[in-house]
Amino acid sequence: MLTQRPRGTADILPGESGQWQAMEQIIRDTCALYHFEEVRTPVFEHTELFARGVGETTDIVSKEMYTFTDRGGRSVTLRPEGTAGVVRAFVENKLYGQPHTVKLYYIGPMFRYEKPQRGRWRQFHQYGVEVLGPEHPAADAEVIAINLDLLRRFGLRDLTVELNSVGCPVCRPRHREQMLERLRPVADRLCGDCQQRLERNPLRIFDCKNDRCQQVLAEVGAPTILESLCDDCRRHFEQVRAFLDAMDVPYVLNDRLVRGLDYYTRTAWEVTVPGFSSVGGGGRYNGLVAEVGGPETPGVGFAGSIERALMVLREQGGALPQAARLDVWVAVADEAAEVPAMRLLQRLRSEGLRADRDYLGKGLKAQLKSADRMQAAYCAILGADEVARGTVTLKDLRTGVQTEVPAEAVVHHVSKGGIEDGSTT
Repeated sequence: MLTQRPRGTADILPGESGQWQAMEQIIRDTCALYHFEEVRTPVFEHTELFARGVGETTDIVSKEMYTFTDRGGRSVTLRPEGTAGVVRAFVENKLYGQPHTVKLYYIGPMFRYEKPQRGRWRQFHQYGVEVLGPEHPAADAEVIAINLDLLRRFGLRDLTVELNSVGCPVCRPRHREQMLERLRPVADRLCGDCQQRLERNPLRIFDCKNDRCQQVLAEVGAPTILESLCDDCRRHFEQVRAFLDAMDVPYVLNDRLVRGLDYYTRTAWEVTVPGFSSVGGGGRYNGLVAEVGGPETPGVGFAGSIERALMVLREQGGALPQAARLDVWVAVADEAAEVPAMRLLQRLRSEGLRADRDYLGKGLKAQLKSADRMQAAYCAILGADEVARGTVTLKDLRTGVQTEVPAEAVVHHVSKGGIEDGSTT
């Protein structure tokens, strides 16, 4: 057990981490374009935050949370999603006092105890954005736009935005009564979970993955929430769609889309790819800030899984571009060059160049092979002769061209990206 990782987790090894770093950089750069700032919250919170915020009727809270009692007797939970923690930080640190819209993004690990399968892990890494303050439907459209924009920048193809409105506390009771009227007579045909959802939150039945429950919904003609929207929700949804059209953000309506979290109100969406249920999605959550103890503050956000995005990218035959792993590999030909080599290494690094060397006592030929394996752009060779002359033999590993240059000129040659004419091979 000491050498076996827990089920549902994964090691991100050096050969894979470059793709992760590239994707994380795309997230940071794109969020900066949309003027989002990063927030980092604890990986565990008080259990009540998720029970009240995410919703006790959700599968996440009822089945999937990693919850335990700490040494102080407090119930804490490893965060299963990012929004509740961000909202808690927003309230606790009184960010609602800002004179402007608060736009935040996050990247970090989440935890859900569920059956490990394709696209699902017990520890996964989520990225997301939250916009807190505006009720304006333009905020919904912007968050949908950045959700789709990020996935496109990752290199994913065949993306579809599925859009719905899940109403508000004004129109949901009307829909609830209609659902109860249609489904109570056939409740015994629903799965055990949906029999409980029927009384507590019948809208959640649309999210059930049991084919039998979906068949029952179709047979009884279960009304969708779109049919019950109040005037304000209908107007808001129409404006969201108008903004998306103006921004050339394509979407399709899916009136059975619910999402797996109870805090959503009005706009809800998912971005799907053929063969996957979802590669990201989100919605508006106007009551969540008040639910966790803050002032009434509208909010809207989305989240996606880095693991799932990378998996879809691989299956679509794509890959994120990565920079060379090293700028310079310093090869030490003999003992006389040991100290000068360390001096050169430190100078290269101080000038912002990625540099390394062998520490295992390998011969020069083996060190040159290591330079190739490390995908270095250049190899700087130092031996007694070079030390005596105050020079370095610099080899461009991409072209094979090499020449002897003054030691103080190595940084210039590498930074310039080439060796001058008249070099020897």
